[in-house]
Amino acid sequence: MKQNNMLAMILAGGRGSRLHELTNKVAKPAVSYGGKYKIIDFPLSNCANSGVDVVGVLTQYESVLLNSYVAGGSSWGLDARDSGVFVLPPREKADVNLNVYRGTADAISQNIDFVDSYEPEYILILSGDHIYKMNYDKMLQYHKENNADATIAVIEVPLKEASRFGIMNTDTETGQIVEFEEKPEHPKSNLASMGIYIFNWKPLRKMLVADMKNEESNHDFGKDIIPTMLNEGKRLFAYKFKGYWKDVGTIDSLWEANMDLLDRKNGLDLDDRTWKIYTEDIPTFPQYISEDADVKNAYITQGCIVEGEVKNSVLFTNAKIGVGAKVYDSVLMPGAVVAPGAVLNRVIVADNVKIGNQAVVGSADSEHIELVAKNVKGVE
Repeated sequence: MKQNNMLAMILAGGRGSRLHELTNKVAKPAVSYGGKYKIIDFPLSNCANSGVDVVGVLTQYESVLLNSYVAGGSSWGLDARDSGVFVLPPREKADVNLNVYRGTADAISQNIDFVDSYEPEYILILSGDHIYKMNYDKMLQYHKENNADATIAVIEVPLKEASRFGIMNTDTETGQIVEFEEKPEHPKSNLASMGIYIFNWKPLRKMLVADMKNEESNHDFGKDIIPTMLNEGKRLFAYKFKGYWKDVGTIDSLWEANMDLLDRKNGLDLDDRTWKIYTEDIPTFPQYISEDADVKNAYITQGCIVEGEVKNSVLFTNAKIGVGAKVYDSVLMPGAVVAPGAVLNRVIVADNVKIGNQAVVGSADSEHIELVAKNVKGVE
């Protein structure tokens, strides 16, 4: 059994509809980020670095690519004896046309047998679509020190933005949660839930079994399980996280998260060898930057070819920029091609999309980031 006696379950079944065409064919956690990573690399790497070596990944929407990507766990060192990453789709149901997880709690309920097979004392439940680095073992120690029934990771957000989150109101001296409000109109605190929970497994199991039988339940941790625990007087504690955390649920926030990499003081530090973010190793050529290229403040990954001008931009694996092309404040995903003379400004170019000769896409004055998900025809 694992040293810390904790098993992790990553909720990776969300559709991510606000990312538009980027999630038409892949699940949100499988979306590319930071040159060579996928979003799900972050919770999986956190598990590996924290000594959590059995991880269930609960998939649902457009899961084929995600399933094949995480299966086995070799990219994160989670493929040794007594460890592994396991893909857990919804169970087949004879009475519905579509097999689904009805809510975050139902996703765990449908996999009770899987959890039971490892006999964990604690269960760690994670969202699969956030970018951050966290030591879950330290969170577990905090959970034990407080003799908690549940511990919820929280991060301080600006009070004016708190109404967008699930907010934990706590005893300021002890950190014990006294009230939970889901997206309150008038928040009393700025401690936002990060969607990271540690529960004692056996008591949670009993609650999940009861919740499955409750037809009025949303089968959700935030809407049902946590409020029930508070009403029953259980000991819930807030674990304050200090560090970089980003919910990349929109095109603008995904762009912002990539732009953050251009600031060496961003707090994420993907070069930190003491807390490495692991990913699939893709064999490709080294990057090539021509003598005539003009590159300033750019994050350029392996396989890229740059023959034009690049400023304040992030180039993913095998992106190509032709002679005379200009790329400003933009994100080029894997295999994106910018033909000679084209001009890009404040855009995200999706995987393998081609921008034609002398095409002009995006604007420096645009309020929102433009997603380019289809080939753009250039000058013939």
